[in-house]
Amino acid sequence: MRIDIPEGADPLGYVWGELVPGIGPAAGAFSLAVYEHTTLELREFEAARLRIAQINGCLFCLDWRTERDGEKVEEGFLDAVADWRTTDAFDARTRLAAEYAERYALDHHNLDEDFWSRMTAHYGQAEIVELTMCLGSWLAFGRLNHVLGLDSVCVLPAHRSGKPKA
Repeated sequence: MRIDIPEGADPLGYVWGELVPGIGPAAGAFSLAVYEHTTLELREFEAARLRIAQINGCLFCLDWRTERDGEKVEEGFLDAVADWRTTDAFDARTRLAAEYAERYALDHHNLDEDFWSRMTAHYGQAEIVELTMCLGSWLAFGRLNHVLGLDSVCVLPAHRSGKPKA
């Protein structure tokens, strides 16, 4: 842990809420909005989210599985995400979501016309903007949690309530 947490304080609550009260709660609200207001299908949402988690190395994000109406992605989905190029477990939209996540995080300067042609063949403009905002949230906040060591010392409050906070 790279941040001193007062004894007895919840690390996430302290860092995201008390330590930076002008920014943390707003960041948390944005992070939560990604889960509460997405229109993306669960598999494509999770493929993108988990690919960012793999890149970030965030233990929270790698462990978390988004649940909608009692449904989660199947066991082994994380492995399929790592093999997004060759897995037969993904349809075109899910594969593109994983590809976009990887390229957004690692090679955003080279999102070329070929990629955008494939992307716009399967996703509408609003979906692309939504997915991009999701990617930004996961990249920033998952990386923040991992870099500061929060992902190894605390349990997401959402694991208790059913919804992710960060």
